[in-house]
Amino acid sequence: MLLIIGLGNHGEKHTRHRHNVGFMAVEAIHRRHGFGPWRRRFQGEVAEGNLAGEKCLLIKPQTYMNRSGQSVGEAAKFFKIEASQILVIHDEVDLPPGKIRMKSGGGVAGHNGLKSVRDAIGDGFRRLRIGVGHPGARERVAGYVLHDFAKVDNDWLEPLLEAIADKAPLLAQGQDSTFANRLHQALTPQAADSKKVKPAKALQEKAESISENSTQPRSSPAAHENSKEGALARGLRKLFGG
Repeated sequence: MLLIIGLGNHGEKHTRHRHNVGFMAVEAIHRRHGFGPWRRRFQGEVAEGNLAGEKCLLIKPQTYMNRSGQSVGEAAKFFKIEASQILVIHDEVDLPPGKIRMKSGGGVAGHNGLKSVRDAIGDGFRRLRIGVGHPGARERVAGYVLHDFAKVDNDWLEPLLEAIADKAPLLAQGQDSTFANRLHQALTPQAADSKKVKPAKALQEKAESISENSTQPRSSPAAHENSKEGALARGLRKLFGG
């Protein structure tokens, strides 16, 4: 069994906050894979379903971010599962917008939601870090993550959430590295296409260059006719003499 925890703050005013990108990701997984309805349980909103044949539980803690561990700890205790069977999806200011990283264990870098989860279940849980960018100064981080994504962010945010939902079965299979690689490939199709086009274009340009710069003279129609006439004359001379 896998618990997928999306970190965020409950309430309509927080819906589009950068801090709520974990909620957004589990909601995308919920929509894509036909999970059951959201229910109140473990101090959170919970939905049951399957990914790649594995039973999964999506959880959005409703305790506010800095007490997320209360919800996660209750669920882990109830199902008697290890921290390695828990995946937490959260915002990461130390990554550029739209970049993701998979991680297992480690520090929390001042993230209050992660700190609360670590205090509740230890630090062996898996993490999907979603980059939201940094405001440039440490003292501005709190205000930055507690504000809505800018409209321009939709250009990368919506495709990213859909790609996370699409590749989520790999997470249930424990293939975190493959998940990260497939996500990168899905989000950079234009780069892959350009690599295929450029060699063909280069070969065409090289061929045109060789053709244009060739020193061999091109035969004209008149020269071709003269060549045929010269061969006929030589044949007649051999036949009749002279």
